[in-house]
Amino acid sequence: MLLGRVTGTVVPATIVDGLGGTPLLWVQPLDRSSDPVGDPIICADGTRMAGPGQLVYWVESREAALTLEPSFVPVDHAVVGLVDDVKLEGDSDRESGR
Repeated sequence: MLLGRVTGTVVPATIVDGLGGTPLLWVQPLDRSSDPVGDPIICADGTRMAGPGQLVYWVESREAALTLEPSFVPVDHAVVGLVDDVKLEGDSDRESGR
């Protein structure tokens, strides 16, 4: 699983069968220190709870396609959970949500 911050939502003009009702989100991938890494990606939000500004964890590839109902819809990235807090070993005062 990978960390990311939701930066916005995507409203598609057309949608593939199986993705109706699944929010699509712009997500900026983050490293362990919550610093941006690479380009933003679009994630299908299987939790249907994430929104702009939230810290999430996501998966890619085959695992992303398995997280949604029905399975194996055509997605490359999917949000699988919301993150409340990140504590790095040896760094007890760091909160990545802020």
